[in-house]
Amino acid sequence: MKAVKIRPGDRLSLIAMPNDPDPIPAGSEGVVVEVTEGPLAQIVVEWIGLNRSLALILGVDVFEIIGRED
Repeated sequence: MKAVKIRPGDRLSLIAMPNDPDPIPAGSEGVVVEVTEGPLAQIVVEWIGLNRSLALILGVDVFEIIGRED
């Protein structure tokens, strides 16, 4: 299975955020604002309808890409 590169503008749906003390609710949708690189890489997301930004952590948080700007 080929890894998909996540990029700004992608629309995501959150499946689970298990280690956050104040998680975004599962099923929430958001748009990727920024993707950082390195050992502490994060995906910064603006969550739709929640008036909140919270980064996803690769390998910890579970999400799916539901839309992509071409």
